[in-house]
Amino acid sequence: MEKNILGNNIIAQIGILVHDIEKTAQVYADFFGIDKPEISMTDPLDKAGTEYKGEATEARAKLAFFDMGSLQLELIEPDNHPSTWREHLDKHGEGPHHIAFFVEGMQEKVALLESNSMPLMQKAEYTGGRYAYMDTFKDLKVMIELLENDK
Repeated sequence: MEKNILGNNIIAQIGILVHDIEKTAQVYADFFGIDKPEISMTDPLDKAGTEYKGEATEARAKLAFFDMGSLQLELIEPDNHPSTWREHLDKHGEGPHHIAFFVEGMQEKVALLESNSMPLMQKAEYTGGRYAYMDTFKDLKVMIELLENDK
């Protein structure tokens, strides 16, 4: 495997899959002594262009973000459409799904990871950028999410 593939070793986010985001977000808020964050919904297919395993998918998820200093904690409650979120939640239950890193040159980073036997699982656009989930579980024991924000 190549070294320093991402060009960045600062973890930006940890994603956790949950069955009930309202309940879990409140438990986290109480645990940290902070306000429960607003729950948002990922964009629909026509706006996000979501692809899972190379196929368009209607998959959406409810999200809650906790900004914890230099790290963001993301809670994810997926709908029932095919997605990496739904597959992972069904197979492994609630818990960690990914660690995320900000990158520049998304296409190049995806190609580099794929050339190192870490295939693209899911990708989509969001307001102000894009994400890609890479199947790094075999080697890293967790999925990696690449985040690229528009400049």
